Parts: sequence; structure tokens; C-alpha cells
Amino acid sequence: MDILDMDRAHVWHPYSSMGKGQPVFAVGSAKGVRLKLTDGRELIDGMSSWWCAIHGYNHPVMNSAVTAQLDKMSHVMFGGLTHQPAVMLAEKLVALTPQPLQTVFFSDSGSVAVEVAMKMAIQYWHDKGMASKQHFLTVRSGYHGDTLGAMSVCDPVTGMHKLFSDILTSQYFVDAPSCRFGEACTERDIAKMKACLEQNHMKIAAVIMEPVVQGAGGMRFYSADYLKQVRHLCSQYGVLLILDEIATGFGRTGRLFACEHADISPDIMCVGKALTGGYMTLAATLTTLEVSSVISSGEPGLFMHGPTFMANPLACSAALASIDLLLSSPWHQTIQQIEKNLADGLGDCRNKAAVADVRVLGAIGVVELEQAVDMQTVPYRFVEQGVWVRPFGRLIYLMPPYIIGQADLQTLTEAVKNVVNGLTQSSV
Repeated sequence: MDILDMDRAHVWHPYSSMGKGQPVFAVGSAKGVRLKLTDGRELIDGMSSWWCAIHGYNHPVMNSAVTAQLDKMSHVMFGGLTHQPAVMLAEKLVALTPQPLQTVFFSDSGSVAVEVAMKMAIQYWHDKGMASKQHFLTVRSGYHGDTLGAMSVCDPVTGMHKLFSDILTSQYFVDAPSCRFGEACTERDIAKMKACLEQNHMKIAAVIMEPVVQGAGGMRFYSADYLKQVRHLCSQYGVLLILDEIATGFGRTGRLFACEHADISPDIMCVGKALTGGYMTLAATLTTLEVSSVISSGEPGLFMHGPTFMANPLACSAALASIDLLLSSPWHQTIQQIEKNLADGLGDCRNKAAVADVRVLGAIGVVELEQAVDMQTVPYRFVEQGVWVRPFGRLIYLMPPYIIGQADLQTLTEAVKNVVNGLTQSSV
């Protein structure tokens, strides 16, 4: 029995079923922007391994950082103990994120970082004597993770969690912003958000949003002005603002953090994915001294959360190396060039009958189709062209590593165009 047979027999993959899942390809190694399959084929990675491998694979600087830490210790509990990689990483994150964010809580995945943020918001208001503020407000078409709390603030209709709606906490939702990135936000655009806050602010602990880019909920790019007005409304009505920068952080949208497009600061911010350059699983929830001090001085006087692998030294070392690698590069110009190449390469798709929209922001390129992709066949079409692109729903999108060269990026966009052409012809 080979590896793929054993995989089909025993391994459950994300968003798939046992025995009749989507196509799976075995990777033997990876280097730069290429995944080498066990059958010898090489694929240019267009996904950055779900948006995290921004420096590509097998990077010597990253490898050296992890190896050096491994020689010291791979893990130590964070309860009652600390270590240099965690302290240095916390200091670096505080320096990079908006100024009000001064305290850092580490966790081991993006979903957990969101859970931590939600618990922080609830505990903050409880300790302020406003225990009625137990719910959250968000916009539709959002995605924040697959754990129970995070699921409750994902889109309840078009999201992936409708099956669990009866056990999820009921939250407040308003329509996703219709004003697109680069456009102004009108009074009509913000009216429902304002009305919900006006009517329910005594029950709402926080507004939680993905800033500017909604990820797995639809890959939508919305107005930075909308986000700015949400910040103003949260301050006006005494509601915290949580920004989920897990997918957008560390340069993906052309700014180090997407909230910079709106020139605002949240009360709580979640980061993950690209934090470690894809080497280890790690996330962080940052908040203000106001929030952390209220929780620390209230009842029971401590924050009620503590992951086993919190602030794992290997992961923190990888994160430090990844951030330094990013900041020492001309990352801003690099993202601008990727944005231009994606716009040029995907632009022709706009005229195809199968395509509803094409949009590009930073190192994100999206082709939205009129109908959902057939995931039993389309992955093979990409692999046959020597690229790794994994669509979902009606979306074919590219999130390449930042180190990708122009020729490889052109191969990716050509592959997308070829697949779209095939879909267009088959629908005629």
C-alpha cells in the first residue's frame, strides 16, 4: 500500500470526507516556491500554504533560526516560566502594531486567537460591571475560524458552519459592506451597522471584523472608509473593536497590517498564519493596557485561558526570523510588483462568460466565477500545468509567496486563465 492509499484509508483532510474526498497529491519536499511531489512532478505554489509561507519553503535563514532554537529547547510550559524568544517576539509585535496595543497573549492557531479575543472582550465588560455585554456584532460574508466561538461570528447562512447553528451563541449580523476597496463609505453604506449598535450596544461586547479583506467567507475587498467609520461608531457606543488580521497581517494587502489602510487602531487584534512564515503554528492576540489592566484587576483577577503550547520557543524563534526577514526586504515594493503582475495576468478573465468578477489587492488575486468549481476535476487541471492552486466555492484565487519571480507568477496566472477558458467553453 503506497502513501496515497494509506492516506485514503485513514487520513481526514480539511473540508473533505473519508473515502470520497477531493483529489490529494503527496508532497515529498519543498524549496523556494516549488512543491516537489513524490512522483517527481514540481508545482509552483500559488497558495503560500493557505497564506502563511510568505518566504517560500526551506529558506536558509528560517531553517537556521529553528535549528538554533532546537539545540536549546523545543518547548517549555509558559505557566510560571518565560523565555527569550517569547519576550522578544512580544516586544516586536507591540512595536509593529498600532500604538495602543501593548500586551500580547500567545496561542497556537488563528481560531484560538479569535476565541481568546472574544473571551477578553466579555471578561473586560464583566469586570467593568457591565456583564450584559456578552454578544458580538459582525458583518456577513466573514470567516474567523472553525472553533465554536469563532464559528458563531462567521456568516451564518453562506458560511461553512450552518450545520452547527443550533449550538452556537446567537450573534448580531449586518450586511457585508457593499462599498468596494478604494471607494468612499456613504451614510447608507454604514446605516445598518450604526442602527444595530445604537439599538443593542448594551448587549454587545465587541464588533469583530476582518479589516478590508474578507477571506474564506468570499475573498471580498471592502472600503477602508467603512472600517474607519466602524471604529468611530465603536468608540461612540462604548463597544470594543476586534480586528482579525490572521490572513491579512504581515504585508499581504500592501500594508504591514490591513487596518493601516483605514489609519485606525483596534482594541484587540489577532495575528497568525504568516507570523512564523509558515514554519510553525503560532498566533497572538494583542490588546490595550486598558483592556489588560481591567481584566487583571477584576474578578478573578486573571485571564481565564492557557494553551499547552502557548509561546512555544520553536514557533517564537521562527516568528522572529520571519518578521526580520520581511522587514529587511523591500517588501512594500515587492507586494506592489506582485499586485501589478496579478492585475495584468488575470485581467483577461473579466471578459469570460464563466466569470462574475476579477479583483486584486496587494499579493491577492481573485477570479470569482458564476458557478462553483468542480473540486473533483479542477485541481487536476492545475497540477497538469505545473502549479498548485486550490479553489473553493466559486473562487479561484492566488496568494503566492512574496519571493515568487515574475516568470513563475506569469505561469500561475496563465494556468488560471487556461482553467477559466476551459470552464467557459464547457458552459457554452
